[in-house]
Amino acid sequence: MLDSNPIPSPEISTVTEVLEQQSDVLVAGLTEEGSLPSTLAAVNGMTEGWLERLVENGEIRGKRGEMTLLASPRDVGPRMILVVGLGAGDLDRNLAFESASTAVRRLADRQRDTVIISLSECFPEEAHDALVTGALSGCEQQAIYQSDPSLLAPEKILFSGVSEGSVQRGRAVGESVNQTRRLVNEPPAVIYPESFTEKAVAIFEGTRVSVEIWDEQRLVAEGCRAMLAVGAGSSKAPRLLILRYEAGGTESPLAVVGKGVTFDSGGLSLKPSEGMVDMKCDMAGAATVVGVMHGIDKLGVKQNVIGYCGLAENMVSGDSYKLGDVIETRSGKTIEILNTDAEGRVVLADTLDVAIQHEPRAMVDLATLTGACMVALGTEVAGLMTNNQDLCNDFQSAAGVEGEPVWQLPMFDLYNEKVKSKVADIKNVGEGRWGGAITAAKFLENFVGDVPWVHIDIAGPAFADGAKPARDAGATGVMVRSLIRWIENSNV
Repeated sequence: MLDSNPIPSPEISTVTEVLEQQSDVLVAGLTEEGSLPSTLAAVNGMTEGWLERLVENGEIRGKRGEMTLLASPRDVGPRMILVVGLGAGDLDRNLAFESASTAVRRLADRQRDTVIISLSECFPEEAHDALVTGALSGCEQQAIYQSDPSLLAPEKILFSGVSEGSVQRGRAVGESVNQTRRLVNEPPAVIYPESFTEKAVAIFEGTRVSVEIWDEQRLVAEGCRAMLAVGAGSSKAPRLLILRYEAGGTESPLAVVGKGVTFDSGGLSLKPSEGMVDMKCDMAGAATVVGVMHGIDKLGVKQNVIGYCGLAENMVSGDSYKLGDVIETRSGKTIEILNTDAEGRVVLADTLDVAIQHEPRAMVDLATLTGACMVALGTEVAGLMTNNQDLCNDFQSAAGVEGEPVWQLPMFDLYNEKVKSKVADIKNVGEGRWGGAITAAKFLENFVGDVPWVHIDIAGPAFADGAKPARDAGATGVMVRSLIRWIENSNV
């Protein structure tokens, strides 16, 4: 099996004397208003107004996202100074995350030993951990099989003005985001249902998260016929991964459910080649569950949580499930198959049924489910659909704090008719191309019972075709930060 480059793990710690300590680069912020924050003001005073002159001459600007790398004129302290433009808007958690990530990526063109990030003076204390998370996120890239990677993580990243608690929290969340991104970025020959579960066993070894794996025989015994049908065309058998985190007490758990189609050819409803290229990302929902469970364990969250990953590979063979098939799901509901490329919802039918039998008090599922959601909302916004408005509001609030854009789509009763079948209880596609993200959610709603539930369609933001200053192309780790925050603050 291929071995990818390890996830970068710089030494992370705090620092106090940023101007006298030898370092490769000192990172500091500047708003569009142009007044120098304390770190830059101190450098300016030591250099007879050097930075002030550069600002006045327009050589350094505070435009959001603009990076200016300068060679320090001093013989001691940092060799280089990177001035990060922070713009004129709110100095919130999302900007903190984005600024730190962009700075680390800007400096990754060569190997650097020590980078000091002194951005905390520009942000409120509640955003300081996001600086750490962003810096770690900036270290991960999609070129995990290049023998000479183009981006190099620093050996050490030191944070000025950030408490040890914020560093620890930021590190836990940042490493969790990167765990998710790495799982998604791995090729499908490396990540398939069985190997996904093996990765999970390794990730959670020695933690408070217990791992349970249902193999093909267990899936048969449990009546998970929908999941087995999707995986029938592949030589790689399906798996169900259950991750339990118990904080103690008798309160019912929260459930986080992820679609884990490790490669989606479309089955007999075969995708064109260009539509298959990125289909290693079709397990991003399951990978997000792993990242979230990793994060809540590292943070010691005081909530009982169970994660469920429905894992299958949708391939083509004589054993593939067929158009016109009727499948009896684990719950007993029957599905008419009208498109084998609408397979994620079929896998989730059984996965959600397993989840509700553990009687969660609330449940969220994540899936790269529909191109229709991308048509509706674009590639950077996740769609939300729910049977419980209060729960949806709580999650939207958490996503808003973390700066991960989401938008709620309606779940009117009139959409129920769109997934009714003439020969079975329901069909796995709606009526043509209209309202496809919603009809997919309406299909899933058949398997959640009375449990308060939010469905998150991450088809757009989970995987990016192109790089941005704050992150590489490929897997984004979207919703890991928001879900951790929602779980921490949940009072459902």
